[in-house]
Amino acid sequence: MTSLIKKNASGNAENGDANLLINEVVGVPGGIGEAARVGRAAAYDEFLRGLLPARDGVALMAVGGLGRRQCAPYGDLDLVLLHAGVPGTDELAAKVWYPIWDAGLRLDHSVRTVSEALSVAQDDVKVALGLLDARLVAGDQALADALTRTAADHWRRTAVRQLPGLREITVARWQAHGELAFLLEGDLKEAAGGLRDVGLLRAISAAGITDALRPAVRAAHLRLLDTRDALHQQVGRRVDRLVAQERDGVAALLGLEDGDALLRRVAGDARTVSHALDDAFRAADRLRSGRSRGGNGSPVRRPVARDVVEHDGELVLARTAIGARPDPSLSLRVAAAAATTRLPIARATCEWLAAYCPPLPAPWPAEARAALTTLLGAGPGLVPAWETCDRYGLVDGWLPEWTRLRSLPQHNPVHRYTLDRHLVQAAHEASRHSREVDRPDLLLLGALLHDIGKGLPGDHSTVGVPLAETVATRVGLPAPEVALIGTLVRLHLLLPDVATRRDLADPVTIASVAEAVGDTGTLDLLHALVRADAAATGPAAWSDWKGRLVAELVARVRTALDTGVLPEPPAPDPALLAGPLPVVHLTGDRVAVAAADRRGLLATVAGCLALHRLEVLSADASVVDGRALVECRVQPRYGLPADPVPLRADLRRAVAGDVSVTQRLRGRALAARGSGAAPRVVWHREAATDAVLLELRAADAAGLLYRVAGALDEAGALVRAARISTLGADVVDAFYLVGGWPDDATRARLEAAVLAAV
Repeated sequence: MTSLIKKNASGNAENGDANLLINEVVGVPGGIGEAARVGRAAAYDEFLRGLLPARDGVALMAVGGLGRRQCAPYGDLDLVLLHAGVPGTDELAAKVWYPIWDAGLRLDHSVRTVSEALSVAQDDVKVALGLLDARLVAGDQALADALTRTAADHWRRTAVRQLPGLREITVARWQAHGELAFLLEGDLKEAAGGLRDVGLLRAISAAGITDALRPAVRAAHLRLLDTRDALHQQVGRRVDRLVAQERDGVAALLGLEDGDALLRRVAGDARTVSHALDDAFRAADRLRSGRSRGGNGSPVRRPVARDVVEHDGELVLARTAIGARPDPSLSLRVAAAAATTRLPIARATCEWLAAYCPPLPAPWPAEARAALTTLLGAGPGLVPAWETCDRYGLVDGWLPEWTRLRSLPQHNPVHRYTLDRHLVQAAHEASRHSREVDRPDLLLLGALLHDIGKGLPGDHSTVGVPLAETVATRVGLPAPEVALIGTLVRLHLLLPDVATRRDLADPVTIASVAEAVGDTGTLDLLHALVRADAAATGPAAWSDWKGRLVAELVARVRTALDTGVLPEPPAPDPALLAGPLPVVHLTGDRVAVAAADRRGLLATVAGCLALHRLEVLSADASVVDGRALVECRVQPRYGLPADPVPLRADLRRAVAGDVSVTQRLRGRALAARGSGAAPRVVWHREAATDAVLLELRAADAAGLLYRVAGALDEAGALVRAARISTLGADVVDAFYLVGGWPDDATRARLEAAVLAAV
C-alpha cells in the first residue's frame, strides 16, 4: 500500500491535498449521509486490514467514529493495537501507524493489553466510554471479544457511580463551548446538545439506566452528523465549528433554503439532545441516591401546588387532575410550579398535557394569567421550565406567535442567544427588578414580548407593537394595560439610545424623552426593561459607563416629569477653571483638559487618547471664563489601562501646540473593523437647544474621532459635544455642531469632509 503514496522531492508524502492522498491510498468515498459514513468506515477497514499481518494474540481495534462506523469526510482515526503480551509489539505498531500517517490521516493511537486498557478505563471515564464503541478491524477475534465484553460489563456495574464525575467534566465542557441551540457559530461536537452529548446518551443507555436514545434523539443525531459531514465537505478539512461564512454553503449541500434554516434545524436538534441528556442524568440520580419512600417502599407523593405533586424528584399531576376534565390553565399552573420549585416536569406529564389539556380561551381566565405571571417571575427556574414546555409543544398553545420566534437567529455579535431564548432570558432578568416598579406583571410580560417584531420587515420596535398588543389582549389585560405593553415594546430602546448618543445636559434631550415616556411609572418600567434586555443579550451589551448614563438620563427625566422643570446642566469641573494653562486631569475613566485656544482642541485631545489606545465614549467641549474645556469619558481599547505619566505629558505638549504628538498617530495604519458598508451621515435639526446634530454611522477604527473632529474643525464647525456609541464593529458618533446650519450646500460640504476623513 505504501508504494502508492505520492512522494515529493524529499521522499515524504505531500500534505497539500490530504483528501487526494486519502482517496488514492485508502479509497475513502465522499458524500453526506449515513450510507456515505458507513462506506468510509468500510474503506478504512479494508485499508487497515492490509497493514496488520495475520498473527495470534494481536487485534487492531477501532474506537470513536470509526468504531461506530460514523466517519466524517475529514475525521481522524482512533485505534488501539491490542495484544496478549506477544513479543515485537512495538515494531508491529510502527508498521501499522506509519502508513496511516503517510496517507495524510490524523491518528490517535495506543498499544495496550486487555488488562492495561481496562486499568486505564477504571481511572479515566472518557476512556471507559471510548471502549464501549470498540470494534475489531483486524486480528484476533477472541482477544477483541475479551476486551469489549469485559469493558461493557465493567461499565454496566460502575456507570451509576461514575456518572457524577462524568457530569462534572461535561458541565465544564458546556461552560467552555456554550449551548449549541443558541449559538450563531457553535461547535457541532463539543457544545451542549452536540455530538459529544449523544455519546453520553449512548453510554447511559448501554448501562441500562434508561432508554436515552429514543427515535427523536436518533433522528437529531443523524441530522447533526449530516451537518458535520457537509461542513467538512464545504471547508475541505476537519472542522466542527459552524462559522458564519460557511453556513449558506453547508445549507445548500443539505438541501436547505439558507443559513438561517440550517441554524434553526441545528438548534432544534441540539435542544432534543440536551433535553434527553437532562432526562438521562436525572434517571441516573434517582437510581444512585433513591428518594424518600413510604411504608410500602414506593416514592412519597408531596403536594406542591393545586393539581401538582412531587413524585420521585419530578412533578406529576395529582390523580384528581387526571380523572376529571382538566381546566385550560392546567399546563400553565404545572409550568409555574416547576419554575418556582425548580423541579423538572415528568416526561409522561408533559406528554399527557400536550395530548389532553384543552386550549385556552380568549381572553384568558384570571387563573391562567396569574400562572403566567408566576412562571415569568420565578427567577432561575423559568428557563428550564419554559424549555421543557416548549419541547412538548405547550408554549405554542399559550402563544401561537412562538412558532415564528423559535430558534430564530440574531445576526449580531452582541447577542449570545437565539431570539426565543433571549426573550425568556429577558423575563428572567426582569424578575430581578420586579420590586422597583409599580406593575411587575407588566414588566415581565413586556420583557417576554419586547423583541416580538424581530424577523419581520421594518423596525422591530414599531412592527412589534401590534403583535405584543394582540398577545396582551388575548392574555386578558384591560385596554390601558394593553396600550402600556405596546409602549414598552415601542420604546424599549429609547433610554440606551438617547443616553449613549445624545447630550444629557441639553434640555431638548430631556424634554423629548419626558414627552415620549409620559409618566414616571412607564419610565421605571422602561429602566428595568433596559437592564433586563442588556443582561439577556450578553456582556458586550452593557457596561458600567452605559449604566451610569442611563441612570443619569432616568434621574433627569424623572425630575422633569415630577416638577415640570428641566434640570440644570452640570457645572464644569472647578479644577479646570483655576491654575496656569494647560490643565490636564486624569481620574479613573475621565480625561479633562483646559487650554487657551478652543480651535482644534477636541481633535487634539482625541488624537492623544487614540495614540495611547484609549477609546472615547463621550466628549464635551465648552468655553468658560475664556478657557477652552474638553472633558472625555474613555475606556482602554484592548483592556489594558494607559500609563498616566506619558499620557499626561503628551496631552500637555499637544494642547500647547506641539504637533509632533499627533503626527505619530497619522503614521499608523488605522484599519476599520466594521462590516465594509459605506459610511453614512444623518442630520437631526431639532435634537438640540443651540446646535444641529450630525450623526456619523461607520465602521469602528482607532483614531476615528480624531480624524472626524479634525475634519469638522478644518471645515469651520464648532463641536459642543460628541457621543460615541459602539455597536459591535460599527459606531454611531453624534456631534453637536453649534449654530443652525440651515444652508443645504454648507451642510453638504461638511458632510463630504466628514466622509472623506472616515
